[in-house]
Amino acid sequence: MLHSRLRPAPRRKPSTTSPTTAAPAPDFHDADGISDVEESPEDVFGAFLAHLFPDDAPSFHGDPGQYLLYSSPRYGELEIMIPSYPDQTGKKSEEVATGLDKKEGANQAEDGRQLFAHFLWSAGMVVAEGVENASCQATENDSAAQKEAREIWSVDGETVMELGAGKLLESHDITFQLTDIHHLGAALPSLICALANASLVVATDHPSSPALTGAIEFNVKRNLLKHQTSQQTAVSIQPHEWGTLTDSFSQFHKGTFTRIIAADCYWMRSQHENLARTMQWFLAPGGRVWCVSGFHTGRAIVADFFETALENGFEIERIFERDLVSRDENGGEIRREWVSFREGEGPGNRQRWCVIAVLKRRE
Repeated sequence: MLHSRLRPAPRRKPSTTSPTTAAPAPDFHDADGISDVEESPEDVFGAFLAHLFPDDAPSFHGDPGQYLLYSSPRYGELEIMIPSYPDQTGKKSEEVATGLDKKEGANQAEDGRQLFAHFLWSAGMVVAEGVENASCQATENDSAAQKEAREIWSVDGETVMELGAGKLLESHDITFQLTDIHHLGAALPSLICALANASLVVATDHPSSPALTGAIEFNVKRNLLKHQTSQQTAVSIQPHEWGTLTDSFSQFHKGTFTRIIAADCYWMRSQHENLARTMQWFLAPGGRVWCVSGFHTGRAIVADFFETALENGFEIERIFERDLVSRDENGGEIRREWVSFREGEGPGNRQRWCVIAVLKRRE
Protein backbone atom coordinates (compact mmCIF):
# COMPACT_ATOMS: atom_id res chain seq x y z
CA MET A 1 0.00 0.00 0.00
CA LEU A 2 1.42 3.35 -1.09
CA HIS A 3 0.29 5.27 1.98
CA SER A 4 2.10 2.87 4.29
CA ARG A 5 5.40 4.34 3.11
CA LEU A 6 4.65 7.54 4.95
CA ARG A 7 4.34 8.13 8.68
CA PRO A 8 4.91 11.01 11.08
CA ALA A 9 8.45 11.37 12.36
CA PRO A 10 8.84 11.23 16.15
CA ARG A 11 8.03 14.68 17.45
CA ARG A 12 10.83 16.84 18.73
CA LYS A 13 10.21 18.00 22.27
CA PRO A 14 9.21 21.66 22.52
CA SER A 15 12.02 24.16 22.55
CA THR A 16 12.49 26.58 25.44
CA THR A 17 12.94 29.44 22.97
CA SER A 18 10.16 31.82 22.05
CA PRO A 19 7.59 30.46 19.55
CA THR A 20 7.54 31.76 15.99
CA THR A 21 5.22 31.44 13.02
CA ALA A 22 8.12 30.86 10.65
CA ALA A 23 9.30 27.41 9.56
CA PRO A 24 11.20 25.85 12.48
CA ALA A 25 14.95 25.79 11.99
CA PRO A 26 16.20 22.20 11.76
CA ASP A 27 18.87 21.03 14.18
CA PHE A 28 21.43 18.89 12.35
CA HIS A 29 23.82 18.33 15.26
CA ASP A 30 21.87 15.36 16.60
CA ALA A 31 19.61 14.51 13.70
CA ASP A 32 19.70 10.77 14.39
CA GLY A 33 19.44 10.99 18.15
CA ILE A 34 16.35 9.96 20.07
CA SER A 35 16.82 11.96 23.24
CA ASP A 36 14.88 14.96 21.93
CA VAL A 37 11.95 13.20 20.25
CA GLU A 38 8.75 11.60 21.43
CA GLU A 39 6.06 9.46 19.80
CA SER A 40 2.53 10.84 19.69
CA PRO A 41 -0.44 8.43 20.00
CA GLU A 42 -2.32 10.73 17.63
CA ASP A 43 0.41 10.38 14.99
CA VAL A 44 0.56 6.60 15.37
CA PHE A 45 -3.22 6.29 14.99
CA GLY A 46 -3.30 8.72 12.08
CA ALA A 47 -0.72 6.70 10.17
CA PHE A 48 -3.09 3.71 10.11
CA LEU A 49 -6.29 5.52 9.07
CA ALA A 50 -5.76 4.67 5.40
CA HIS A 51 -5.65 0.97 6.35
CA LEU A 52 -8.81 1.22 8.46
CA PHE A 53 -10.80 3.23 5.90
CA PRO A 54 -9.32 2.43 2.45
CA ASP A 55 -12.09 4.11 0.45
CA ASP A 56 -11.36 7.33 2.32
CA ALA A 57 -7.61 7.27 1.72
CA PRO A 58 -6.07 10.73 2.20
CA SER A 59 -5.22 12.86 -0.82
CA PHE A 60 -2.64 14.86 1.13
CA HIS A 61 -0.45 14.28 4.16
CA GLY A 62 1.14 16.30 6.92
CA ASP A 63 0.51 19.52 8.77
CA PRO A 64 2.41 22.82 8.71
CA GLY A 65 5.80 22.43 10.37
CA GLN A 66 5.50 18.66 10.73
CA TYR A 67 8.23 16.16 9.88
CA LEU A 68 7.28 13.03 7.93
CA LEU A 69 9.27 9.86 7.30
CA TYR A 70 9.05 8.43 3.78
CA SER A 71 10.26 4.82 3.61
CA SER A 72 11.85 4.20 0.23
CA PRO A 73 12.72 0.59 -0.64
CA ARG A 74 15.43 1.98 -2.91
CA TYR A 75 16.91 4.88 -0.92
CA GLY A 76 16.01 4.11 2.67
CA GLU A 77 14.19 6.39 5.07
CA LEU A 78 13.87 10.02 4.00
CA GLU A 79 12.77 12.72 6.43
CA ILE A 80 10.59 15.35 4.80
CA MET A 81 9.78 18.64 6.47
CA ILE A 82 6.33 20.07 5.77
CA PRO A 83 6.76 23.86 5.65
CA SER A 84 5.07 26.25 8.02
CA TYR A 85 3.44 29.43 6.81
CA PRO A 86 2.19 32.58 8.52
CA ASP A 87 -1.01 32.38 10.61
CA GLN A 88 -1.44 28.63 10.15
CA THR A 89 1.24 27.12 12.38
CA GLY A 90 -0.23 24.55 14.73
CA LYS A 91 -3.47 24.10 12.81
CA LYS A 92 -4.39 20.74 11.39
CA SER A 93 -4.64 20.36 7.60
CA GLU A 94 -8.35 19.68 7.78
CA GLU A 95 -8.93 22.90 9.75
CA VAL A 96 -7.00 24.95 7.22
CA ALA A 97 -8.77 23.38 4.25
CA THR A 98 -12.17 23.97 5.86
CA GLY A 99 -11.25 27.60 6.46
CA LEU A 100 -10.30 28.02 2.81
CA ASP A 101 -13.64 26.64 1.66
CA LYS A 102 -15.40 29.43 3.57
CA LYS A 103 -13.38 32.24 2.00
CA GLU A 104 -14.87 34.40 -0.70
CA GLY A 105 -13.57 37.05 -3.03
CA ALA A 106 -10.54 37.67 -5.22
CA ASN A 107 -8.02 36.31 -2.74
CA GLN A 108 -9.40 32.76 -2.70
CA ALA A 109 -7.14 31.47 -5.51
CA GLU A 110 -4.12 33.10 -3.91
CA ASP A 111 -4.98 31.62 -0.52
CA GLY A 112 -5.41 28.28 -2.23
CA ARG A 113 -1.94 28.42 -3.76
CA GLN A 114 -0.41 29.11 -0.39
CA LEU A 115 -2.49 26.40 1.30
CA PHE A 116 -1.85 23.58 -1.14
CA ALA A 117 1.88 24.27 -1.27
CA HIS A 118 2.18 23.01 2.30
CA PHE A 119 1.01 19.43 2.01
CA LEU A 120 2.61 16.29 0.67
CA TRP A 121 0.15 15.02 -1.94
CA SER A 122 -0.48 11.36 -2.75
CA ALA A 123 0.06 12.07 -6.47
CA GLY A 124 3.64 13.11 -5.66
CA MET A 125 4.12 9.79 -3.87
CA VAL A 126 2.93 7.97 -6.99
CA VAL A 127 5.62 9.72 -9.04
CA ALA A 128 8.27 9.03 -6.40
CA GLU A 129 7.39 5.33 -6.28
CA GLY A 130 7.44 5.05 -10.08
CA VAL A 131 10.88 6.67 -10.32
CA GLU A 132 12.19 4.41 -7.57
CA ASN A 133 10.94 1.28 -9.33
CA ALA A 134 12.44 2.43 -12.62
CA SER A 135 15.83 3.08 -11.05
CA CYS A 136 16.37 -0.57 -10.03
CA GLN A 137 19.00 -2.44 -12.01
CA ALA A 138 17.52 -4.24 -15.03
CA THR A 139 17.83 -8.03 -15.15
CA GLU A 140 16.83 -10.77 -17.59
CA ASN A 141 14.15 -11.92 -15.15
CA ASP A 142 12.34 -8.59 -14.92
CA SER A 143 8.57 -8.82 -15.14
CA ALA A 144 6.51 -6.98 -17.73
CA ALA A 145 5.47 -4.53 -14.99
CA GLN A 146 9.13 -3.76 -14.16
CA LYS A 147 9.93 -3.16 -17.83
CA GLU A 148 6.91 -0.88 -18.17
CA ALA A 149 7.98 1.08 -15.08
CA ARG A 150 11.30 1.87 -16.78
CA GLU A 151 9.54 2.90 -19.97
CA ILE A 152 7.34 5.36 -18.08
CA TRP A 153 9.36 6.56 -15.10
CA SER A 154 13.09 6.32 -15.81
CA VAL A 155 14.99 9.57 -15.13
CA ASP A 156 18.59 8.33 -15.39
CA GLY A 157 20.44 11.08 -17.26
CA GLU A 158 17.21 13.00 -17.93
CA THR A 159 16.53 16.68 -17.31
CA VAL A 160 13.53 16.99 -14.98
CA MET A 161 11.22 19.88 -14.14
CA GLU A 162 8.57 19.66 -11.42
CA LEU A 163 5.64 22.05 -11.65
CA GLY A 164 3.84 23.10 -8.49
CA ALA A 165 6.54 21.65 -6.26
CA GLY A 166 5.27 23.63 -3.29
CA LYS A 167 8.36 25.57 -2.24
CA LEU A 168 10.52 28.30 -3.63
CA LEU A 169 13.17 30.79 -2.67
CA GLU A 170 12.22 34.41 -3.07
CA SER A 171 14.51 37.44 -3.03
CA HIS A 172 16.57 36.21 -0.09
CA ASP A 173 18.06 33.43 -2.24
CA ILE A 174 20.40 31.02 -0.47
CA THR A 175 23.19 29.09 -2.17
CA PHE A 176 24.47 25.95 -0.50
CA GLN A 177 28.18 25.32 -0.87
CA LEU A 178 27.66 21.77 -2.09
CA THR A 179 29.01 20.18 -5.24
CA ASP A 180 26.52 20.80 -8.08
CA ILE A 181 23.61 21.31 -5.66
CA HIS A 182 22.31 24.86 -5.76
CA HIS A 183 18.92 24.79 -4.03
CA LEU A 184 16.38 22.12 -3.20
CA GLY A 185 12.72 22.37 -2.34
CA ALA A 186 10.93 19.89 -0.08
CA ALA A 187 9.04 18.36 -3.04
CA LEU A 188 9.33 14.58 -2.81
CA PRO A 189 9.33 13.84 -6.59
CA SER A 190 12.23 16.25 -7.16
CA LEU A 191 14.19 14.67 -4.31
CA ILE A 192 13.69 11.13 -5.63
CA CYS A 193 14.60 12.17 -9.19
CA ALA A 194 17.85 13.64 -7.88
CA LEU A 195 18.63 10.40 -6.06
CA ALA A 196 17.80 8.42 -9.22
CA ASN A 197 20.59 10.12 -11.20
CA ALA A 198 18.70 12.67 -13.26
CA SER A 199 21.27 15.04 -14.74
CA LEU A 200 19.25 18.15 -13.81
CA VAL A 201 16.28 18.63 -11.47
CA VAL A 202 14.43 21.95 -11.24
CA ALA A 203 11.54 22.29 -8.80
CA THR A 204 9.22 25.23 -9.49
CA ASP A 205 6.21 26.87 -7.92
CA HIS A 206 4.19 30.08 -8.13
CA PRO A 207 6.19 33.18 -7.09
CA SER A 208 3.71 33.97 -4.30
CA SER A 209 4.48 30.78 -2.37
CA PRO A 210 6.18 31.47 0.97
CA ALA A 211 9.96 31.32 1.14
CA LEU A 212 10.82 28.30 3.24
CA THR A 213 14.57 28.14 3.56
CA GLY A 214 14.43 25.96 6.67
CA ALA A 215 12.64 23.14 4.84
CA ILE A 216 14.89 23.47 1.79
CA GLU A 217 18.07 23.30 3.83
CA PHE A 218 16.74 20.39 5.85
CA ASN A 219 15.96 18.29 2.78
CA VAL A 220 19.35 18.94 1.21
CA LYS A 221 21.39 18.13 4.29
CA ARG A 222 19.20 15.38 5.69
CA ASN A 223 18.49 13.41 2.55
CA LEU A 224 20.80 14.13 -0.36
CA LEU A 225 24.19 14.43 1.26
CA LYS A 226 24.07 10.96 2.77
CA HIS A 227 23.54 9.38 -0.67
CA GLN A 228 26.25 9.02 -3.28
CA THR A 229 24.98 9.08 -6.86
CA SER A 230 26.85 7.75 -9.85
CA GLN A 231 26.89 11.16 -11.49
CA GLN A 232 26.70 14.80 -10.55
CA THR A 233 23.12 16.03 -10.34
CA ALA A 234 22.35 19.74 -10.49
CA VAL A 235 19.30 20.56 -8.35
CA SER A 236 17.67 23.98 -8.28
CA ILE A 237 14.42 25.61 -7.33
CA GLN A 238 12.86 28.46 -9.26
CA PRO A 239 9.74 30.63 -9.11
CA HIS A 240 7.52 30.21 -12.15
CA GLU A 241 4.01 31.44 -12.89
CA TRP A 242 2.33 29.13 -15.39
CA GLY A 243 1.98 30.74 -18.81
CA THR A 244 4.36 33.60 -18.04
CA LEU A 245 7.33 32.86 -20.27
CA THR A 246 9.17 36.16 -20.79
CA ASP A 247 11.40 36.05 -17.68
CA SER A 248 15.08 35.09 -17.89
CA PHE A 249 14.57 31.61 -16.43
CA SER A 250 11.89 30.75 -19.01
CA GLN A 251 13.86 32.18 -21.90
CA PHE A 252 17.04 30.33 -20.96
CA HIS A 253 15.33 26.96 -20.37
CA LYS A 254 12.97 26.81 -23.33
CA GLY A 255 12.92 23.21 -24.60
CA THR A 256 15.29 22.05 -21.86
CA PHE A 257 13.42 19.33 -19.96
CA THR A 258 12.97 15.77 -21.16
CA ARG A 259 10.65 14.98 -18.24
CA ILE A 260 8.08 17.35 -16.73
CA ILE A 261 6.21 16.38 -13.56
CA ALA A 262 2.76 17.81 -12.87
CA ALA A 263 1.31 16.06 -9.81
CA ASP A 264 -2.01 17.37 -8.50
CA CYS A 265 -1.76 20.67 -10.37
CA TYR A 266 -5.25 20.77 -11.87
CA TRP A 267 -7.62 22.14 -9.24
CA MET A 268 -7.76 25.66 -10.80
CA ARG A 269 -9.65 25.29 -14.08
CA SER A 270 -8.79 28.87 -15.04
CA GLN A 271 -5.10 27.92 -15.10
CA HIS A 272 -5.35 24.86 -17.36
CA GLU A 273 -4.37 26.68 -20.53
CA ASN A 274 -1.47 28.44 -18.81
CA LEU A 275 -0.31 25.10 -17.42
CA ALA A 276 -0.41 23.52 -20.88
CA ARG A 277 1.51 26.49 -22.34
CA THR A 278 4.21 26.11 -19.69
CA MET A 279 4.50 22.39 -20.48
CA GLN A 280 4.84 23.06 -24.21
CA TRP A 281 7.43 25.79 -23.64
CA PHE A 282 9.80 23.85 -21.41
CA LEU A 283 9.44 20.36 -22.93
CA ALA A 284 12.45 19.16 -24.91
CA PRO A 285 11.99 17.47 -28.31
CA GLY A 286 10.96 13.87 -27.68
CA GLY A 287 10.24 14.64 -24.01
CA ARG A 288 7.33 13.43 -21.91
CA VAL A 289 5.00 15.07 -19.38
CA TRP A 290 3.82 13.03 -16.38
CA CYS A 291 0.32 14.07 -15.32
CA VAL A 292 -0.81 12.47 -12.05
CA SER A 293 -3.88 13.52 -10.12
CA GLY A 294 -6.28 12.35 -7.47
CA PHE A 295 -9.98 13.10 -7.73
CA HIS A 296 -10.37 15.10 -4.51
CA THR A 297 -11.59 18.09 -6.52
CA GLY A 298 -13.73 15.90 -8.79
CA ARG A 299 -13.11 13.94 -11.97
CA ALA A 300 -14.54 16.55 -14.34
CA ILE A 301 -11.88 19.15 -13.64
CA VAL A 302 -9.10 16.65 -14.38
CA ALA A 303 -10.82 15.60 -17.60
CA ASP A 304 -11.08 19.27 -18.54
CA PHE A 305 -7.31 19.63 -18.32
CA PHE A 306 -6.74 16.72 -20.70
CA GLU A 307 -9.09 18.37 -23.21
CA THR A 308 -7.12 21.60 -22.85
CA ALA A 309 -3.82 19.74 -23.34
CA LEU A 310 -5.12 18.19 -26.57
CA GLU A 311 -6.16 21.63 -27.80
CA ASN A 312 -2.65 22.92 -27.08
CA GLY A 313 -0.66 20.50 -29.18
CA PHE A 314 -0.34 17.43 -26.93
CA GLU A 315 -1.41 13.85 -27.42
CA ILE A 316 -1.89 11.24 -24.72
CA GLU A 317 0.62 8.43 -25.10
CA ARG A 318 -0.88 6.34 -22.29
CA ILE A 319 -3.43 6.87 -19.56
CA PHE A 320 -4.96 4.71 -16.83
CA GLU A 321 -6.33 4.86 -13.30
CA ARG A 322 -4.52 3.30 -10.38
CA ASP A 323 -5.76 2.09 -7.01
CA LEU A 324 -3.73 3.87 -4.32
CA VAL A 325 -4.69 1.42 -1.58
CA SER A 326 -4.79 -2.18 -2.80
CA ARG A 327 -2.46 -4.46 -4.76
CA ASP A 328 -3.17 -7.61 -6.74
CA GLU A 329 -2.24 -11.07 -5.47
CA ASN A 330 1.24 -10.74 -6.96
CA GLY A 331 1.88 -7.34 -5.38
CA GLY A 332 1.30 -5.46 -8.63
CA GLU A 333 -0.75 -2.35 -9.27
CA ILE A 334 -4.50 -2.56 -9.66
CA ARG A 335 -5.53 -0.50 -12.67
CA ARG A 336 -8.64 0.33 -14.60
CA GLU A 337 -9.45 2.27 -17.75
CA TRP A 338 -9.52 6.06 -17.52
CA VAL A 339 -12.94 7.59 -18.16
CA SER A 340 -13.96 11.22 -17.96
CA PHE A 341 -17.18 10.26 -16.17
CA ARG A 342 -17.77 7.24 -13.91
CA GLU A 343 -21.32 6.29 -12.99
CA GLY A 344 -22.03 6.22 -9.25
CA GLU A 345 -18.75 7.85 -8.25
CA GLY A 346 -18.71 10.34 -5.39
CA PRO A 347 -16.51 11.68 -2.60
CA GLY A 348 -16.90 8.44 -0.66
CA ASN A 349 -15.41 6.10 -3.29
CA ARG A 350 -13.12 8.16 -5.52
CA GLN A 351 -10.35 9.03 -3.05
CA ARG A 352 -8.54 5.71 -3.42
CA TRP A 353 -7.98 6.22 -7.17
CA CYS A 354 -5.74 8.49 -9.20
CA VAL A 355 -5.17 9.01 -12.91
CA ILE A 356 -1.73 8.62 -14.47
CA ALA A 357 -1.14 10.01 -17.97
CA VAL A 358 1.94 10.43 -20.15
CA LEU A 359 1.73 13.29 -22.64
CA LYS A 360 3.91 13.99 -25.65
CA ARG A 361 3.81 16.58 -28.39
CA ARG A 362 1.44 15.79 -31.23
CA GLU A 363 3.44 14.95 -34.33
